[in-house]
Amino acid sequence: MPKRVNHEERRTQMAEALIRVAGRRGLHAVGMRDVAAEAGVSLRLVQYYFQTKEKLLFYGLQHLTDRFTARVGARLAAAGPDPGPRATIEALLLVSLPTDEESRTFHLLYSSYSILSVIDEALAAQPFIDNPDAAENALTGLLRQAQEAGLADPAVDAHMEAISLLAMTATMGTSILVGQRSADSAIAVLHHHLDRIFNAVGHPTSATQPGGTMLPPARGTSSDSGKPCP
Repeated sequence: MPKRVNHEERRTQMAEALIRVAGRRGLHAVGMRDVAAEAGVSLRLVQYYFQTKEKLLFYGLQHLTDRFTARVGARLAAAGPDPGPRATIEALLLVSLPTDEESRTFHLLYSSYSILSVIDEALAAQPFIDNPDAAENALTGLLRQAQEAGLADPAVDAHMEAISLLAMTATMGTSILVGQRSADSAIAVLHHHLDRIFNAVGHPTSATQPGGTMLPPARGTSSDSGKPCP
């Protein structure tokens, strides 16, 4: 009997090849022939599954987003059965920082696609993100949840803080890519802003490094309160 072909596995194989090549050369420089060579398949097969480069890029971005979601889930699982709103926010934001090869590729390709989708009519015709406000709404909900539980400053505007945190994380991700700041420095900045929003009680200010070890509190702060040491 002829071997059954798992078409989703084939698409995933090609999406992974796209991500690897684009991570090395940049998304703008990748063609369907490059993806075929990286995946070890024929150009005709890539064209059969995706027809155009734009469809291949869009599928690759969706696959990259799925990998990002899985990494967030893994970080939350490691935090325990009930991580709480702050740990959940940290998981979402820290995973998006380019602190290792996987997250570096995610940030690089996601940023590249967003730019290409503005200047390329074929890409612009496709929805870049199904729900562009999903992350913003999720963070807003988590911050309001924390406020209701007495874990965050009730005076802050949860929606504005969510927008600010996302924008800050995206900008710091770029600054890491270009070598302006280190990953540890970006994580410290992120925790500084979270400490400002969340009540200090029960929330140590130690930051987690990409490898999972704990960073000491920022100089001049107390690990118990997050406030300046006397």
